Amino acid sequence: MKVAISTDNENVAEHFGRCPQFTIAEIENGKVVKKEVIENPGHATGSLPRFFKEKKVSAVIAGGAGFRAQQFFEEFGIKLVVGVSGRVDDALQALAKGKLEGGEGSCSPGAGKGYGIPKEDGHGE
Repeated sequence: MKVAISTDNENVAEHFGRCPQFTIAEIENGKVVKKEVIENPGHATGSLPRFFKEKKVSAVIAGGAGFRAQQFFEEFGIKLVVGVSGRVDDALQALAKGKLEGGEGSCSPGAGKGYGIPKEDGHGE
């Protein structure tokens, strides 16, 4: 399984689209076998779900994600788990063991404004 986690200084970022980085990890047989941190490639409506689909990511973990992002992930068949907080490595270990629990997302309309990178197309501001 290949997953992406919204990342802010080794922690799960509160806002999926505006986080500074993403941690991309591969999990096999209950273990993290590969992990890399990449810079956020940019936040425009629908661009990140498409980007992760092209990277063959099957699940995305974040503190929260806006409604449109949730729709795009569903369209692309990517599982979205929100309401996750704490250290990225702890979230990865819980996921590998089948014990990661999501919850209520931390995003509300406009909540990501001013956090992390700006949205490129101005939608949803």
